[in-house]
Amino acid sequence: MGKKLEPEQLLEAHRHFAIECNNKAWALAEAPEAEARRDELLNLAHASALHWQAIGTDLEAMRATMLLANVHAQLGLAASALSYAQRMRNYFLGQPATPDWEIAFVHTIHARACACAGDATGHADSYARARAAIAAIADPQDKAIVLITFERVPVPT
Repeated sequence: MGKKLEPEQLLEAHRHFAIECNNKAWALAEAPEAEARRDELLNLAHASALHWQAIGTDLEAMRATMLLANVHAQLGLAASALSYAQRMRNYFLGQPATPDWEIAFVHTIHARACACAGDATGHADSYARARAAIAAIADPQDKAIVLITFERVPVPT
């Protein structure tokens, strides 16, 4: 059997893999070949969530849930995308000091999940809220990052 990790080493390993998997999942989700690498994308997003669940704060766990909602919607997994999107939306909109960029991500990803699930009303509402939230982002770099995901959300008809 392998060497057992000390508690501090285990925490460090969880944090390392949570960050690595999160960053790789977001990068892959934004890449043109994301759908072709479906299993890898799902595994990365779920691995990130698993590691954040083990050692993260509620905020980190909900950010992982946001990633899951985005990835599941992107891959057409409607029921789970909408479930994750509702959970993270309820959390972030219930917080007193959610940053402007995060509010924009919440509405963007909720719109994407609603579109995937065929919820036209939710899609249109969250899409409009995402546009308004993006316009309100103070930092141009934060706005540019959110727009990468927003531009992949279907426009409501």
